[in-house]
Order: sequence, then C-alpha cells, then structure tokens
Amino acid sequence: MNIALKLLLVTTSLILASPASAEVLSIAKPEAVDVSTDRLSRIRMTLQKEVDADRMPGAVVMIARRGQLIYSEAIGFQDKAAGKPMNKDAIFRIYSMTKPLASVAAMMLVEEGKMQLTDPVSKFFPQFAKMEVLVPDKDGKAIREPAKRQITIQDLFRHTAGLAYGEFSNVPELKAAYAEAKLFDPTITAESRMITPEQFVTGIAKAPLVHEPGTTWEYSMAVDVLGRVVEVISGQRLSAFLDERLFRPLNMTDTGFKVPEAQQARIAEPLAKNPLTGAANDIMLNVKLEPLNDSGGGGAVSTAADYLRFCQMMLNGGALDGRRYLSPTSVKLMASDHLGSRPGSPLTPGALLMGVEGYTFGLGFMVRQGPGLAGVPGSEGEYMWAGAGGTFFWIDPKEQLAVVYMAQTPGAIRPYYRRMIKALVAQALEN
Repeated sequence: MNIALKLLLVTTSLILASPASAEVLSIAKPEAVDVSTDRLSRIRMTLQKEVDADRMPGAVVMIARRGQLIYSEAIGFQDKAAGKPMNKDAIFRIYSMTKPLASVAAMMLVEEGKMQLTDPVSKFFPQFAKMEVLVPDKDGKAIREPAKRQITIQDLFRHTAGLAYGEFSNVPELKAAYAEAKLFDPTITAESRMITPEQFVTGIAKAPLVHEPGTTWEYSMAVDVLGRVVEVISGQRLSAFLDERLFRPLNMTDTGFKVPEAQQARIAEPLAKNPLTGAANDIMLNVKLEPLNDSGGGGAVSTAADYLRFCQMMLNGGALDGRRYLSPTSVKLMASDHLGSRPGSPLTPGALLMGVEGYTFGLGFMVRQGPGLAGVPGSEGEYMWAGAGGTFFWIDPKEQLAVVYMAQTPGAIRPYYRRMIKALVAQALEN
C-alpha cells in the first residue's frame, strides 16, 4: 500500500473531540501585571465602532501577560446575517495560522533526530530531486532550467523553497501549472485540501519554481509540503500527529481540520459583502467537510482560547502546565532571523502581513528585527503570523505577552485590523 493511501486510511482528520472549550490560563486583573484596565477598554470600543459601521462582523480578543489571562472579550456578531452574537467559544477558520502549528510538529521531529533542517526534501520525497526554475530568456519569455541546488527542510520552514501560492502569484506560468495540478482554485483560498496527499506532492513537484531554492523569501505552499514530510516520517495524517502530540496534551479541544456536526453552530462567518469594494466577500473554506488531505499551510480551525494556550506554551519556551513540547533552544531558533539579507518577492514578511517593514522570518513565524522601523509598536524578537480569514496572533518574549485576535474579515482590510489591534494592546501596557 503506498504512503498516500496509508495516510488517508490511518485516521480521520476529525480531531475536534470535545464540545467543551479549553480552559485558557489562570485569570488576573490587568493591573496585577502592569496593564491598564481603562486603556484595555479601548479595544472593545474601537472594534464595536467597526462592527457598527458594517466593516467587520465581530471578533474575539484574548490577551495573556506574564502567564495570566488579563483580557477576554467577544465583540459584535458570530454571524451578522443571522443576527447571532459573537461568543468567546466561536470557531474560526484560521487559514495560515495553521502554519505555526505544523512547523512546531516538524520541529518535534527535528528534535527527535528523525530529520535535520539541512536535509533535502528529496530525502523524503524523491520527486523533489530535480526541480526546475522559471527564468527569463533573452526575449523575456519564461523558460525552465534545472535548479542549482535542492530544496531543504529549512527552506520549507522559512519560505525560501522557490515555491509560491497560485492565488497570490503574478507569474502566469506558475499559476497555470498550479491550477492544472489542482493546487488551487482561483475562487477559494487553500482548496488544495481536496486532492490527496499523493496528488499534492506529485503536482507541486512537477510545477516550476519561481526562485532558485534558498535565495528569496516568497510566501508559499512550503508548509503544506512540510506537513507532508511530517506525515511520511510519522506514518500518520498531519491531523492525527498534531492531535496526539500537540492539541490533546495542550487541551486545544476545538482545534482541528474539520468542525464536527455537533459544533457547527459555533462557526464564525464573514460579512456577506467586502466592506472596501461592496462586492461579495471571498468564499471561505467549507470546514464542515472532511478534507482529503490536511493542509499544514491553511486548513485548520480553532478558537481564541485554544490558540492562546499554544501561544503561551511557546512564550514559556516550549512548555505549559508541567509538560514540555519543544526545548527552549528550539523555540529560540524558530523565533530567530533565518533570512539574513535575502530579498522578499514581491513583498517582505512585514509588508505582506501588516503593510510595514522591520520584520524578517524564522522557522514558521515572522520575527521583529528591532524596536523601530516598523509602523506598529512592538519589541525586538516578537514573533507572529496571521490567517487569510482575518485571524492574527503575536508572542512578545520581552513583554511576556501573548495576544490572539480572531475575526473573519477576508480581503484587503486585514492588515488594517492587524495594525489596529497591535496599537490597542501596546497602549495599555504600563511597564
């Protein structure tokens, strides 16, 4: 039996086992950890204005400082069209906030000696041994040439593999190749979930690269490939590995790759219309269906409470509630600069996520390079990522701060809300 079929048969990706929401963290008054309650109240007031103006349906915001929960609010509507108020246990499509989860899973295997960051991907999938790169000929036409070096596991973590996203790429040849391989549907973000793992690997290995491996940062399907590596090493579906090694131990009871029928009333929905264009909003993932493969790059769902526990574990250096998931050295490595002087194409990490500079990329996370330069407040070494549906989180070791912002606001308005919540949290810190 081939590995793809084994992965499909090993387990279901229905890993949302319990209707009960996870306990978050111990609760403290904001002033006990040098945060102003009065200034925190600006979060609700500001987001409520956005809800009232019909620019967003609603949001859940949770903030932990020094290991204690100091802010937990549900604002607006879970489903505005249905008149359903937002609840703190609402389930959100987290899209690319799946990437940090899959990256932690992969780092666990690095720690166990089952792979190394310097390993070529072809060690696990021979199809990647002879990749081709698109380069312009003398007439400016894109042609394929053999890649000068192989893609490594580190390239997958940090998005320097030469891969891209069909949805975001401006390269016609790449978009056509990805569409032919069913790696994306032009109308739906992350719908590569609906092909098998084997079809995914074969399709992306046949498609050309847009950069020489290791040379350029371009946000891509690299973590989906990394998820396939986790599967082939572990012999489990990614959902099963994450459930066993991360979700269940962390009590992330509502995190998975499908929402079970009993919990589907908790799914948060976007507005019907894009507030910037007035056109119909983007079609979001149907998370009520069982995916054929678990997208490590964008297929998961979660709640604010669940994801905050993951963030606190990372902030603690890889441990929570007496259990260790990663070593402190691995967490530091993941939150370090892994790009150096490599350019971003077409955007740098910070420009893509928030429309600001001042950020590099580590192993699964965007990382702040210094206290200045970026057009948002923050600390050197803070790390974060976000999702196409509007979700966002960051972890600030210097401030001992973990923040999760959950909303379903797809489209170009996302960077605006990320900058907004960064500023609103920062202004409430008193020391």
